[in-house]
Amino acid sequence: MHSVSIVGCGYTGLRLARRTRATGAVVRGFATSEASLAAIEAAGALPIRLDLDGPPQPVDCAAEIVYYSVPPAPTGTADARFERFLQQAVGRPQRVVYLSTTGVYGDARGASVDEETPPAPSTARAVRRLAAETLLRRWADSRGISWCILRIPGIYGPGRLPLERLRRGDPAIQPGEAGPGNRVHVEDLVSACVAAGVAPQAHGRLYNVTDGSDDTLTDYLQRVARICGLPSPPLVSRDEAKRLASASAWSFAGESRRVDNRRMVRELGVTPAFTDLDDGIRASL
Repeated sequence: MHSVSIVGCGYTGLRLARRTRATGAVVRGFATSEASLAAIEAAGALPIRLDLDGPPQPVDCAAEIVYYSVPPAPTGTADARFERFLQQAVGRPQRVVYLSTTGVYGDARGASVDEETPPAPSTARAVRRLAAETLLRRWADSRGISWCILRIPGIYGPGRLPLERLRRGDPAIQPGEAGPGNRVHVEDLVSACVAAGVAPQAHGRLYNVTDGSDDTLTDYLQRVARICGLPSPPLVSRDEAKRLASASAWSFAGESRRVDNRRMVRELGVTPAFTDLDDGIRASL
């Protein structure tokens, strides 16, 4: 029996908690809100309040697999929350798995990227994620602690389909101008998390965690609309979409890349169950 701590135990973390609990692991889930703590308890894990924007609070990480998925604060060039967590960590974890983003690659203009591609983040959010990756590597290497970084695209699954967007009639970029995108079903992401926590070969490695497809956001929206019986989004030019979108929304939609997941499949032995978007969408309803 091993023990697991999930720091930032939310949408993905709750599913990871249930999956690891089923193996007999002792699981602790860290969150801030009462609702999140109640959901952690309902998942069979021990809920622990942790506010990384608040006063210092020691976090016992001895002999544990630690998953960290707290989003960075919305300002600055570093991840102050992750810095505080590492400062407050007590004991020697077996491995720290940091859930990062494929956004660290920046806008590849449709080109393919893999784990050897130099990061080139173009948004403040991705800059903070890359800073956290660098911090983890330095912190762990200086202490002889195992680490692993998962770079994750858009996550979809139950409760995470763009149904409200389709109901509002928000526009999408016309197919001829829409660049390739990447995403992963939450259950496939959990499988990668489990493997990254225990696989010996995952020590000191980066993994892109995607479903292996590169369907555009427009194609994804059209598929969801068709399967769910909702109106297909109106199509506009790329320039018009940028004009209509908020800065935050465009920071996601404006970048384009094809993310290679072969290292994940080859080294972690994780073959996504949902490589076809239609299957993944139906499983999410």
